[in-house]
Amino acid sequence: MGDLVKQILATPIQLTDQVIKAAGEAATFKQECSELKSKTEKLAGLLRQAARASNDLYERPTRRIIEDTEQVLEKGLALVLKCRGNGIVKRVFTIIPAAAFRKMSSQLENSIGDVSWLLRVSATATDRDDEYLGLPPIAANEPILCLIWEQIAILYTGSVDSRADAAASLVSLAKDSVRYGKLIIEEGGVGPLLKLVKEGKLEGQESAPKAIGLLGKDPESVEHMIQAGVCSVFAKILKEGPMKVQGVVAWAVSELAAHYPKCQDLFLQHNTIRLLVSHLAFETVEEHSKYTVISKATSMHAAVVLASTKGGSYELDEDTNHNNNTIKATVPHPLGVNNSNSNSNNQMFSVVANTMSAKGAGVQNHAVKTNANNHGAKVTSSAHHHQPNLSLSGVSTKAREVEDPETKTYMKAMAARALWHLAKGNSPICRSITESRALLCFAVLLEKGPPEVQFNSAMALMEITAVAEEDSELRRSAFKPNSPACKAVVDQLFRVIDNPHSELLVPCVKSIGNLARTFKATETRMISPLVKLLDENVAEADVSREACIALTKFACVENYLHMDHSKAIIDAGGAKHLVQLVYLGGQIVQSCALILLSYIAMNVPDREELAKAEVLAVLEWASKQSFLIQIETVDNLLPEAKGKLELYQSRGSRAYH
Repeated sequence: MGDLVKQILATPIQLTDQVIKAAGEAATFKQECSELKSKTEKLAGLLRQAARASNDLYERPTRRIIEDTEQVLEKGLALVLKCRGNGIVKRVFTIIPAAAFRKMSSQLENSIGDVSWLLRVSATATDRDDEYLGLPPIAANEPILCLIWEQIAILYTGSVDSRADAAASLVSLAKDSVRYGKLIIEEGGVGPLLKLVKEGKLEGQESAPKAIGLLGKDPESVEHMIQAGVCSVFAKILKEGPMKVQGVVAWAVSELAAHYPKCQDLFLQHNTIRLLVSHLAFETVEEHSKYTVISKATSMHAAVVLASTKGGSYELDEDTNHNNNTIKATVPHPLGVNNSNSNSNNQMFSVVANTMSAKGAGVQNHAVKTNANNHGAKVTSSAHHHQPNLSLSGVSTKAREVEDPETKTYMKAMAARALWHLAKGNSPICRSITESRALLCFAVLLEKGPPEVQFNSAMALMEITAVAEEDSELRRSAFKPNSPACKAVVDQLFRVIDNPHSELLVPCVKSIGNLARTFKATETRMISPLVKLLDENVAEADVSREACIALTKFACVENYLHMDHSKAIIDAGGAKHLVQLVYLGGQIVQSCALILLSYIAMNVPDREELAKAEVLAVLEWASKQSFLIQIETVDNLLPEAKGKLELYQSRGSRAYH
């Protein structure tokens, strides 16, 4: 950067010499030219000082200030050259207003002030001695820009404490305005912020990623930060940094991924997914690498120990997808007949234990350890006190254990939030998440986590299941009906949707809908709670809409079991609720309810419940509503649904009048 700054300074230094020489040769306005000469000499000294310190100068304000200074010197040179004429005629006809000298003197003063400020702001922390820099004259046009320059310069050369304060100032500026954030990026603030994340004290390390997260409000800004190396820096912190900083970094990752999905794969390449899952698993389930491979004998031994401890039933099952024998546990659903807290905890424990065994925890002996006072469950290795932690996450478990509960909760919430935004629409990342312990973690946290952790976990599951809905390979591998982790997730989703007042209803209902093609014909327990949400007296309009969309995924012809699911919807009383929504719901709810009702009418047109609910009359009314038939899906389904009902239910309909 030093050579570039020297090139920028070369022209104005030459101009100062020319102005000084021309002012000294002035034949008219000698006093005014002498004053300009004196100020130009002072400016020349500052410019030469800047050239000597070119390696330390902050380039962005240097370029702006020197460009303005160069323009002032060019005008000054033109002015003093007019005063060099010796001929009488030239003196008479050369008219120079006195105001021109006053204006030029003022501009030279401003340039002196700007260059002086540039030297001070670029000085090291020792030379500056924490003096107040003030604002240069150039700040009159844009004071915020100069404030940003000052804070970024401090990030480059300030003390550790002052750098932390500068990062906090940039956080405040980025919060205030998107434009300020763009200025921080344009003026080179990302590089020193990333350096502070790696090298600063705790306060600075927290403020720097917070600033980076706030700066990433649009794809262009995030792409700039990706090119600056944010992925590798964040991965290093997630692996080795203090947990407070890791939590802020996880939040920043979620912000960058949310505003620029193209960066998802780059974070995957830097191992970010695995590190985030490690934080999610800490004190949720025991950490083990998903890459650990164990023998069949080890799996068998672990299964026997668990079975003898909990009295569970285990059997060998042929895995048709992988053509080898694995241990399968017969695990009761966490929401079984007995819904007491202790029973639910023991059942969730069984799911955790079984999943850890089935995926190969990498230890030969497992001992069960439950805590009845803490409504949760953990699996710990019997060799815990004899062998070091074999987790490949790179994060010190001991360092994390001493953190306060609030920090641990924040870390889990932000890890779940980051996984939520990283998983959105990305099959490789969803596959990486589901191959780890993350699904089991989400199930446990959805049941036992604090509100923010629960919400972020629900949103992450919603995005993962949305990808699985479109990716059949992911759906078959991650959401196999006999998978204990999948069972745990589904059970917790059902637990949420069975509570009409839960704040997690929308993401959980969407997740159930996304998994519609994974349920067997005998698995009908998901239908009744979804149908219950169609009742406008029970659920809000947005929840009813999502329930309609979810049930449509069960009843649509793309679902192999659409006939069975349609019958289950009718048996649960769905017809009368859908009729009410078509007549009385808002336009969006009306269209969603009408699409579902049309599928049901097409699938099981001979059911008496449809005649009792007067579904045919509803469809005829809907066919006359212009705002409904303009919807392409409705326009395609409605004629066929009406035709089948007319064929099967005309006589039945008259019988009920």
